[in-house]
Amino acid sequence: MSGFDSNPFAEPTGDNPFNDPSVTQVTNSSIEPVDQYNPFPATGDLAAQTTPASTGPYQPAVLQPSTEPSPQATAAAAQANLLRQQEELERKAAELDRREQEIQSRGPTGKENNWPPLPKSFPIKPCFYQDFSEEIPPEYQRVCKMIYYLWMFSCVALFLNLLACLAAFTTNSSYGIDFGLSILWLILFAPCSFLCWYRPVYKAFKSDSSFSFFFFFFVFFFQVVIFIIQSVGIPSWGNSGWITAFTIISKNKAVGAIMIIVSILFTICAVLSVILLKMVHSMYRRTGASFQKAQQEFSQGVFTSKTFQTAAATAATSAAQGTFQGNN
Repeated sequence: MSGFDSNPFAEPTGDNPFNDPSVTQVTNSSIEPVDQYNPFPATGDLAAQTTPASTGPYQPAVLQPSTEPSPQATAAAAQANLLRQQEELERKAAELDRREQEIQSRGPTGKENNWPPLPKSFPIKPCFYQDFSEEIPPEYQRVCKMIYYLWMFSCVALFLNLLACLAAFTTNSSYGIDFGLSILWLILFAPCSFLCWYRPVYKAFKSDSSFSFFFFFFVFFFQVVIFIIQSVGIPSWGNSGWITAFTIISKNKAVGAIMIIVSILFTICAVLSVILLKMVHSMYRRTGASFQKAQQEFSQGVFTSKTFQTAAATAATSAAQGTFQGNN
């Protein structure tokens, strides 16, 4: 009987597909079936079984309560802004004033004035720009420089004339009038001669201006007459000329010698002025200038002048107001 199976109705072992090891492993495992799985177990800590959220680099946005600035803070900010703007405007105004002063110091030529040559620390600044090699044509530079040297020579003569009259006044009080007039001539003639006949001839050679030439001729003619009067030396006129020198030399030889030197200087000035007047006149005729051209330059200069325009506008306004009031 050992050759027969114990259970004749049992299925053969090799033909049972559920005897496969992979199937038997699943069926015999302790894992609960899906239909019996309880996702909410009655026991156990649910928090312990939950997975904590990952801490990433980004944090959740937190809404802050909106707080508007108070009126006091707004007013303070506005005041600070106004103060800052005011400081900026003041700084710009100071810069504009500085540039305007620089432009005014440069004069109408747009260049910085260099005459008289004063040190930079001096409170008075130069009033004119002068450069013979740059502004005067080469054919006129020699004559223009000679006129400039004549002006300086005449200033030296006027200063020595003051010293001579002072020496005469110390020896005789009756020469007090001459001493006072000598001071007046130095203060009056030194700047006026520069402005009235040297600068006009400088401008005439610079810009070939007929009006400047005519103005120079008119004023320089009177300057020649003054040089002649100073060299003659009329008593009590404040000039140490020949007549005054020979009058005093008999009384005081030292004072008379000083006055003779001054008389020689005035005579040189008179002679040089006549020679230069003729030289300038000959150059003026070669330039093609004329009296009609001088009139045109004068009229154009007057009508384009801001001072004349302002005065004309004021006069027209006054006349119109007077006419309107008269009609009323």
